Amino acid sequence: MTPRPRAPLVLLALLHAALLFAGFLAPYDYDEQHRDFSYAAPSWHARAPGGSATACRVVFLSGGRLFAAPPPCGIFLLGTDAFGRDVFSRVLYGGRISVLAGISAMLLALGIGTAAGTLAGYFGGWTDRLLMRAGELFLALPWLYLLLAVRAALPLNIPTTEAFLLVVAIVGSLGWVRPARLIRGVVLSVRERPYVEAARGFGASPAYLIRRHILPEIRGVILTQATLLIPQFILAEVTLSFLGLGIGEPVPSWGNMLAEARQYFALVDHAWLLAPGLLLIPLLLGYFLLADRWVDRDVSRGSQS
Repeated sequence: MTPRPRAPLVLLALLHAALLFAGFLAPYDYDEQHRDFSYAAPSWHARAPGGSATACRVVFLSGGRLFAAPPPCGIFLLGTDAFGRDVFSRVLYGGRISVLAGISAMLLALGIGTAAGTLAGYFGGWTDRLLMRAGELFLALPWLYLLLAVRAALPLNIPTTEAFLLVVAIVGSLGWVRPARLIRGVVLSVRERPYVEAARGFGASPAYLIRRHILPEIRGVILTQATLLIPQFILAEVTLSFLGLGIGEPVPSWGNMLAEARQYFALVDHAWLLAPGLLLIPLLLGYFLLADRWVDRDVSRGSQS
């Protein structure tokens, strides 16, 4: 029986839906500060500033939010950071940045990898050698040091959009080599099959053969690689932002949020600052389980055929 990737899909659907609707689920904007609640501990009820006798309550479906606590009260499900910003809200907004960066970099890497692998496998010869040697060069370059050099040459505070595009471009351009090699191997096999040779003998053009016979055969590889690359690229964005090379404050990403937990006192006294890292676990696990199910399904189909 062919494995069905239902459980990972449900998990990923729920997590991505929560990030997509962050503006509705989050009680506050990502940069909204509550100076009276600096490093407030997580709480499931509304609270008043210290020493205040204000009666607090939670209101639902108000102001375009699922829930909120009218000022001066606050509700902080995952606590607050040093500036009194709601960690729960920032985790949702920051997750959108990190996941979008991972998906965008995946599309870039797979676009380059599919084109390079298909051309190398179909035409062979100098085209194959040129593209595969270029891939080896990409793998050999010290990209972390190049990234540090590029970042040092840029202004200290660059706009968030430019920082996002820089991360996507660098991460995506590094990740195309492995899918290109896998796709090349499949194309090398498919181009020698009798029905492809027959179509070529009847005068079919390379563009027609690639579109009609080869691309359907590499669809499984592309799907599996997409599922594997997204979590890798999410981790890459988190790492770059954690090191100060990616998305910068005040716009949140899971990486720059975790950077605050580097300080020993913050990690010991305010453990809720690790919330972005904890949410990464089920997200990455869901993607890896889904990729495993895709591989099992392809193996089952191959054995049945």
